[in-house]
Amino acid sequence: MNRVGVFGGTFDPVHNGHLAVAAEAKRMLKLAEILFMPAGQPYFKNLAEISGAEDRINMLKLAIAGQPCYGLSLIEIEREGPSYAVDSMSKMQTLRPQDELYFILGWDSLLILPLWHDAGRLIELCRIVAAPRPGFPKPDLSQIDQQLPGLVRRCTVMERPLIDISSTVIRQRVSAGQSVAEMVSPEVEAYIRKKGLYLPLNS
Repeated sequence: MNRVGVFGGTFDPVHNGHLAVAAEAKRMLKLAEILFMPAGQPYFKNLAEISGAEDRINMLKLAIAGQPCYGLSLIEIEREGPSYAVDSMSKMQTLRPQDELYFILGWDSLLILPLWHDAGRLIELCRIVAAPRPGFPKPDLSQIDQQLPGLVRRCTVMERPLIDISSTVIRQRVSAGQSVAEMVSPEVEAYIRKKGLYLPLNS
């Protein structure tokens, strides 16, 4: 049985912080593979507020190229309607029944995990891995477990990497004509420029 990490997010765009989290999770938990799973229509976001799936997929492909332990899952992109993690991980378990699944999210998401759709079922389907998010406190697992029983034995809270990069800031910097060279891979930066992503509508 292989340990497989599943890293969900909008990845708009994928940045060096995402890649650092993936690398540390792989090392810490001895994961054989990490699948990046871009969201289709996140239930908590307006679809008009995120870039099209094709651009987000293309940037992910560029960011993970040449790294055989990283892959791409289009489960959420191919599903119509809002994306719920529990549905995605149920599908992933069906596709990979021999693998032990680890769902990677941020400290911020772990803090509100009990509010997620069918969160109890989610932690039965996979183990949870929570990566640091600057500006958010380290989650108290025992406290969250009171709202979501069973979480303590199914969750690992990572202490690093502590990298203060966000996709929101990247989009703002691109919109303002500022460099994002230290935040994304050169290939992703070139793609953003080529496609004119995140520029003001009147530019």
